[in-house]
Amino acid sequence: MTDVAVIGAGPAGLMAAEVLASGGAHVTIYDAMPSAGRKFLMAGRGGLNLTHSEPLADFLTRYREAAPRLRRAVEAFPPDALRDWSAALGQPTFIGSSGRVFPKTFKASPLLRAWLRRLDASGVQFALRHRWTGWDETGRLQFQTPDGPRAIAANATVLALGGASWPRLGSDGAWVDLLAAKGIAISKLRPANSGFTVAWSEVFRDRFEGQPLKGVALTVAAHTVRGEAMITRSGIEGGAIYALSAELREAVLGLGQATLTIALRPDLDTDGLTTRLSGTRGKQSLANFLRKAAQLSPVGIGLMQETAIASGRPLASFSPAELADLVNAVPVQLTGIAPIERAISTAGGIGFEELDEHFMLRKLPGVFAAGEMLDWEAPTGGYLLQASFATGAAAGEGVLRWLGSF
Repeated sequence: MTDVAVIGAGPAGLMAAEVLASGGAHVTIYDAMPSAGRKFLMAGRGGLNLTHSEPLADFLTRYREAAPRLRRAVEAFPPDALRDWSAALGQPTFIGSSGRVFPKTFKASPLLRAWLRRLDASGVQFALRHRWTGWDETGRLQFQTPDGPRAIAANATVLALGGASWPRLGSDGAWVDLLAAKGIAISKLRPANSGFTVAWSEVFRDRFEGQPLKGVALTVAAHTVRGEAMITRSGIEGGAIYALSAELREAVLGLGQATLTIALRPDLDTDGLTTRLSGTRGKQSLANFLRKAAQLSPVGIGLMQETAIASGRPLASFSPAELADLVNAVPVQLTGIAPIERAISTAGGIGFEELDEHFMLRKLPGVFAAGEMLDWEAPTGGYLLQASFATGAAAGEGVLRWLGSF
């Protein structure tokens, strides 16, 4: 049997190992953490969103400019195949109302336990608390372990070390310098699916921290997303924000800030809102009037108050037409990006031009890369895990093909 080292015990590495073992390779998975799949478990804390049920052509567009480079891998291991794979592990899936796909248990831990049992039964070995530190002068893999340095000779290697988000779970981006030293072109790792900072007033921050904005439409430049967002003490985050995070991030990096426009009642047009807001307020407070006339939430009204304060005019001085305009175009100035350590995922990584069609690094024959190490990003909704699984499978197939060529 041929010895193959897989470095990284996340979804991409585990899937590569499964493909390799089924192809007859002797596989050892190395990971710096004391246990496998730590970020995978974190991803499933609120319900494990494995993939998405939308048509594959639409699915692939979620990978933006990286879609052509990921297409073959995702088509070879598409969402339906991932669902079948999960079911074979005793974890059947269901499609939620949003089209997202979840295990029926809604948890990551039963799936991971079943997966690890199957890998063990197929002969895959684990070497945990092994932090990869590069190669020695003879080409052996070097690791730092609790027992000191260790060098390992492997016939092929799959790197699946993740990005740089949630470093306490193992993906700290330390591999960047190791590969850059070998001449591998790597796009800078940046936060993806992240929150953004906003200079809220103290009153707004104290009152509305942790409050959701539901049923809103968020717009930056020509991009609009419907969904939900969450006010945080330092800014704003949530599903709709994550869906726009690439555009918002690039605007902040390029200009130092970005203007996010929030439509609080996107299903009502300006004329309809103006009519609703032209009624007599009587003795009602403005907040109560807006809540009843336009069905606005307290946090939505608070956002409008923030805009009025910034403009130097009290909100009570706005005409019905001005209020209607503001309801569906509340400007929020984003001043920065939340730290990469708190992002759900990362953008950037190994450039696809560094890889052949089988995910082998052209400058390092026998070394393959998969998962979030590669230069792609996608929104939440199952797209992140799907590409990690698919590229892991593709790298495993690539190794088998490469080994079989000798």
